[in-house]
Amino acid sequence: MMKLSAPRLLLHVEGGVVLIAACIIYLVHTYAASFILFLVAYFAHMPGLFAICTIWVAHIGFDRLLGYGLKYPTAFKDTHIGRL
Repeated sequence: MMKLSAPRLLLHVEGGVVLIAACIIYLVHTYAASFILFLVAYFAHMPGLFAICTIWVAHIGFDRLLGYGLKYPTAFKDTHIGRL
């Protein structure tokens, strides 16, 4: 079994944390998740939740307008919208 030094172990842990954070960010920055929240707000008759959903959709749209789309692993500037 290979023994990892402390800095190398921290790099592995950091890589895992970054991967988990990226997955959460990608999940939150999709219209599907906000649409599900919209449906919950509509059928539960919760206008406050509907307002949050509207702001969320605007946030996603503004991020994509500025070019901060979902990233590809090849480079930071490679997004689902195109190359920046």
